[in-house]
Amino acid sequence: MKPWLDLIQKLISGDAPPPPIAQLIGFGVSEAESGRVVVTFEAGEKHANPMGTLHGGVLCDVADAAMGMAYASTLSEGETFTTIELKINFMKPVWNARLRAIGQVVKKGGTIGLVECDVLDEAGKLVAKASSTCMTLRGDKAEGR
Repeated sequence: MKPWLDLIQKLISGDAPPPPIAQLIGFGVSEAESGRVVVTFEAGEKHANPMGTLHGGVLCDVADAAMGMAYASTLSEGETFTTIELKINFMKPVWNARLRAIGQVVKKGGTIGLVECDVLDEAGKLVAKASSTCMTLRGDKAEGR
């Protein structure tokens, strides 16, 4: 049983409320299967940095959400996770655009996993590439997370 995947699919169908960070930034989940999640995001003026382009931290958060949900979608009952490393490369500036962040589990070991994310614009051009190392938590370490 994959309870996190079930929850993510309920986010898509509207049967579960979006997490607060999704509401704050304005992203949503459009696709989910075990090990792969697509997050969509409409970048606009309210997400701009002082130079007028999409703030890198917002872009990083959207990628982190896609990667985190992709990893969570592989977890079993009683498991949670934490991110232990995150890296992002920004490939081109964004102003106003509809973006897709595609999070994909590359390798899930017994405790440590690697996840990647491509963030694409409407034309399918690479805006950013991110990677994350996640650690699965079980038992007492998973409680309250």
